[in-house]
Amino acid sequence: MVSRPLIGISTYLEKQASWGVWELPAALLPAGYPRLVQDSGGLAVMLPPDDPKHAPSVVARLDGVIVAGGPDVDPVRYGAERDPRTGPAATERDTWELALIRAAMMSGTPLLGICRGMQLLNVALGGTLTQHLDGHVKEVGTFGRHTVTPVPGTRYGDLVPEVTDVPTYHHQAVDRMGKGLVASAYAADGTVEAVELLGMTWVMGVQWHPEMGEDARVTEGLVRAAAAPHGF
Repeated sequence: MVSRPLIGISTYLEKQASWGVWELPAALLPAGYPRLVQDSGGLAVMLPPDDPKHAPSVVARLDGVIVAGGPDVDPVRYGAERDPRTGPAATERDTWELALIRAAMMSGTPLLGICRGMQLLNVALGGTLTQHLDGHVKEVGTFGRHTVTPVPGTRYGDLVPEVTDVPTYHHQAVDRMGKGLVASAYAADGTVEAVELLGMTWVMGVQWHPEMGEDARVTEGLVRAAAAPHGF
C-alpha cells in the first residue's frame, strides 16, 4: 500500500473561540483545508504557531506544507506604512509562517500558499503588497467569485490550462514580486492571482480559496509533488 504524503497546514490562533459549552483560546482551521488535502490524496496535520526556531524540524517531518488564508500581513514585514484599511497585526502567526515558508524552501519541501499564504510567500522573498484594492470581496463574511486566467507554460498553467471561476475573499494583493517568483495567473483587472517559484522545487501561491470550491487540481499538484522522491 502506498503511503499518503503528510501535509502540514498552518492555523489561526484565536484568543477566544466558542464551541459547545466552551469559550477558550484556540488554534483553529476551517474544515475545508484538511478536507481538500484528504480529497487530494494526502494526510492533513495542523501546525499551530510555535517558536520559529522549531520550523526546520517541523518541516523535516512533513512531505508538504500549506500556509492557509487569514489576517492581513503586518506591513512592517515589507517595510511599508500601515494603511488605515489594513487589519490588526497577527505577529505570532506572521513570525511562525514566515519561518515555515523559509524552512520549506531551504529543504525543497513542496509548498502552497493560499490567499494570505501567497502574500506571505511574496513577502518572504522580498516582495511587497498592495494594502487595499476593491472588487475582490463580495461582502464581509461572504466569499465572492471571479475568473482567473492562467499563464501558459507555468506550473499552474499546466495544472489548470483554462480560464476558471474561483472563490475569493481578499482586499490585498501582490505589488512588487518577490525574488524568483513569476506570475502564473491573473484576474480580469490585472491582479496577480497565482505565483510560483522558478526552478525545480514545487512552490506556488494562489490568491483565491480552493478549500471553498470543488476544483482540487492545485492541491492535487502539491500532493503529487509531496509524494515524489525529491518533491519535484
